Amino acid sequence: MAVKVEAMEDSHEAQGYKGLKVSGFMEPVFIYNQRQHRAGFQFLNQQADGYAYDTSFMGSASLDLLKETEGGTIWRLTLAPNRGVGAGIDGASIVQEATVSIPLGSLQTRLIAGQIPDWSGYEYQQPTLNPFTTHNLLYDFTLPFGYTGIGLDIKDGKWWVRTALANVNATIRQAHEKSPSWAFRVDYSKGEFDGWGFASLVGKSPNFNTGTNTMAILAELDGYYTRGDITMQGQVSFGRQDQGAITPDANGNWRDSQWAGLSGLFGYMITPRLQGLVRADYIKNDKNGGGLYTYNGYYDPANGSYNDSRNGIGPDANGDLDRGANRYAISVGMKYAFDKATTFKLEYRLDGADRAVFEDVKDGTFKKNNSLLGASVVVAF
Repeated sequence: MAVKVEAMEDSHEAQGYKGLKVSGFMEPVFIYNQRQHRAGFQFLNQQADGYAYDTSFMGSASLDLLKETEGGTIWRLTLAPNRGVGAGIDGASIVQEATVSIPLGSLQTRLIAGQIPDWSGYEYQQPTLNPFTTHNLLYDFTLPFGYTGIGLDIKDGKWWVRTALANVNATIRQAHEKSPSWAFRVDYSKGEFDGWGFASLVGKSPNFNTGTNTMAILAELDGYYTRGDITMQGQVSFGRQDQGAITPDANGNWRDSQWAGLSGLFGYMITPRLQGLVRADYIKNDKNGGGLYTYNGYYDPANGSYNDSRNGIGPDANGDLDRGANRYAISVGMKYAFDKATTFKLEYRLDGADRAVFEDVKDGTFKKNNSLLGASVVVAF
């Protein structure tokens, strides 16, 4: 018996299974969008039509492969066809994350490299960690998808620091592009129940006005409190991007975009399995016709295009083109843990603005608000 067990262990190690962990999830989604006159299921749909708040990273499936060697090096490959970070970057890649993490003297100080999903904000991309079906406004419109580069991951007691020099939303630099961006995040776990984090980005990012990369500066502070039946999370963000505004000046020159936003979430466990949820978001985005992080390139009066009429970003085409819309969103929902592997979600979301920037595709008119109903089932292993 001992010989057989030892042989099985040797075979297990020789085939590379030692230190290997495989996990994954699937999330079929149903979405009703009032202004888009669209209702139905969405699952693994391509992002070829762009990233929108009613598609986001919803309707995804993921397979995560993690291998840790005896020396502590961690190799990770996460695949997410059509709905992951890679698809957000180029509309085609199935790679969510591809990273290596190498200990530098200790397991708490590591060199990291590869394609790294963005680490900003209180909300997570994965539906297993995000209590709602949709994401908050700050997550959708003020943060990068991910980084391709190299950095450090340092843990020391209650502190966790991550930093990287990387391409932002790009897996390769094009001709005439040389400057990397700097991304940074620090987390502090104050105690068992609460903590805070700060993230920033300084560097050149995609700009669809110019067709080049222009300087962007992002900063956000987030925090959480979870104890007993109560969960509270919040975030405040600020950002700007050179030549990123939607409306050019009188001479046709692109102006700078600038925004500031708030997001807060409250959850209460009604029963051990059922959680009630409320989330509220606001983005002040009225400067120079509006424009959020990499959300520009819509302004083309010759073709009757003045804003992002699906997401409600930019000016009112029938009003002051120099003033962008300030956006808000309110979501209420429930999350039910059917068993250890299965979660059901239901959400009603009201998006609004102080300008008529949501196009009603039925008749081509513009409205100040839009309703969305979402439901999903998440099964993970």
